Amino acid sequence: MSTAETSASFLTQEAYDRLKAELDHLSGEGRTDIADKIEEARQEGDLKENGGYHAAKEEQGKMEARIRQLEELLRNAVVGHSSATEGTVSPGMVVTVEMFGDKEKFLLGSREIAGDSALDVYSEKSPLGAAINGAKVGDSVSYDAPNGKTIGVKVLEATPYSS
Repeated sequence: MSTAETSASFLTQEAYDRLKAELDHLSGEGRTDIADKIEEARQEGDLKENGGYHAAKEEQGKMEARIRQLEELLRNAVVGHSSATEGTVSPGMVVTVEMFGDKEKFLLGSREIAGDSALDVYSEKSPLGAAINGAKVGDSVSYDAPNGKTIGVKVLEATPYSS
């Protein structure tokens, strides 16, 4: 498996479009705005003691990091719709499982799919995500947690995510 395949993330078309619009804004207007802020602060004098200048430079660094993150995510994204096969776990599905006698509901996939939703998100590459990916409602699976313990999980429900 190539690196691109192992780092690919599933995104809905809606999430892809939202992230692409954010990238376009940050790469264009966002960069222009921050450059203007830096230039204005630079003209205020001594850069060593210029809080506005340092704040603008820090903001620029964070923005550039987000641009790189978005470029990488979009470059390696697998774009599609949530699986239409209700009852089978796949990226883009809201899954309810039973673990340790408790029910837990979460989205399987990328945090970026959920946007501002309060829904917990587990990557399909996480130990739990990899174990349940492809399982059907009623299936019991197990996975090895980072602490070395084997954890049993029963899939109770799997429905396509909609924002």
